[in-house]
Amino acid sequence: MKFKTLTEFIIEKQAEYPQASGELSRLLNDIGIAAKFVNREVNRAGLGEVMGYAGEVNVQGEDQKKLDVYANDQFIAALKSGGQCCAIGSEENDEIILLDSEISKHGKYVVAIDPLDGSSNIESNVSIGTIFSIYRRRTVRGVATIEDFLQPGRNLVAAGYVLYGSSTVLVYTTGYGVNGFTLDPSVGLFILSHPNMKYPETGTIYSINEANYIYFPEGVKRYIQFCQEDDKATHRPYSTRYIGSMVADVHRNLIRGGIFIYPGTIVSKQGKLRLLYECNPVAFIAEQAGGKASDGFRRVLDIQPKALHERAPIFVGPTYMVEKAEALMKQYSPEFRLE
Repeated sequence: MKFKTLTEFIIEKQAEYPQASGELSRLLNDIGIAAKFVNREVNRAGLGEVMGYAGEVNVQGEDQKKLDVYANDQFIAALKSGGQCCAIGSEENDEIILLDSEISKHGKYVVAIDPLDGSSNIESNVSIGTIFSIYRRRTVRGVATIEDFLQPGRNLVAAGYVLYGSSTVLVYTTGYGVNGFTLDPSVGLFILSHPNMKYPETGTIYSINEANYIYFPEGVKRYIQFCQEDDKATHRPYSTRYIGSMVADVHRNLIRGGIFIYPGTIVSKQGKLRLLYECNPVAFIAEQAGGKASDGFRRVLDIQPKALHERAPIFVGPTYMVEKAEALMKQYSPEFRLE
């Protein structure tokens, strides 16, 4: 059986587009290399010195885990050495990181990244991940600026995630379908394992932190009630599955069919998840997999970001599931519209 590696796949796809210059291909390959280093530390976390807290607080006000810091450092180092990226926006850093080496400062792309999503689950040995999005820089000369990052998700040139679980899987899209690669630890290569990923036609899972139920908009409460109703024709009641790592929940729902919801609440209408490096890349992947991503009222990829760490609600999954949630939000919770 002939296996196709991530590197081979990227090069093959590049050859299909004569106008491609190769920079994006090398950038994606650099992300794959950094993911291998992070995977190694995740797999030996209980044996090494990377468990626990680093003693710092990130820009989100969250205590940084040692693995958060390690993952952040690895991706920054890989992107800097590659030379295709001129700046990075990371969950772990307040401001953008300018890659000002002689090779990097002329890079055509900027990368927004959550180096280690779900890191609060590290000690529990629950799946965690990396989420990344790649934009073509807007400025053509000089150093990159925050304006290079403040682009709506529809401008994405690539996005993906890495799931560190029972196996390590890298899923990405460049706007021409979604493909997944599983890391073979025996040879250290990502192998194509999930070609042309699509949401199943019928979804039976809803993923939401129901502990926040009392703070949810009425539209979300109504949707949860809809999911729990008995209706064999529509395969309800749905099953509730919530891991608490966005990457893990989104990946399972992409494979098995389900909606992931992290809504705004009466405490915070903008929700918790960051638009640039969590919501946008997941939304891009969802649309390329035949699904939909909404903030409850509008397409996530059409939202114009105003800040690097801006937050946004998200409803993402099969189109018909998201549209049902949107209809209930518009009917029962119009006051949660953020436009």
